[in-house]
Amino acid sequence: MKTTAIILPLVAALGLMAGCGTSYAWRPSVPEAQRTVSVPTFRNESDVAELGAVATRQLLREFQREGTFSIRASGDAVIEIQGVIKAATAGVTGYDRRSGMRAGAYEFIAVAEVSVVDKPAGKVLVNNRQYTARANFSAAQDRTTARRDASGRAMEDLARQVVDDVLGLKW
Repeated sequence: MKTTAIILPLVAALGLMAGCGTSYAWRPSVPEAQRTVSVPTFRNESDVAELGAVATRQLLREFQREGTFSIRASGDAVIEIQGVIKAATAGVTGYDRRSGMRAGAYEFIAVAEVSVVDKPAGKVLVNNRQYTARANFSAAQDRTTARRDASGRAMEDLARQVVDDVLGLKW
């Protein structure tokens, strides 16, 4: 009885592991010939200084982190990501009752339009898709610094959205 109690689970485990012998590989749907990207500096139409440059930096970082595309100069890339930061605002989302109902929680919201262009083919793959990026912040000490930090986090959010959409395109 003891050997059956030991052997039966062992045989079951070996049977399950045999099914695990199948190898799976994630391969991006982007064709090899289109895996180079350039990101010119986003135009900034908001009142937040340097937000276009921050958005561009975060987008380049996200493409690099994700790994499907190689980042190239504008003339050497097949795919170009063009963007415009249309607006950026910070609004109150919560009040602190202990301090006389003074604003304590904020949300930074940025709206951007992004286009994806296949440069050699002269084809616009995505035309001015609108994105909304958000980040929460607290202004317990310095609201200006907190808002600047939140704007960077919002641009990280924007970058993740854009890269996810580019990878999801029907190539």
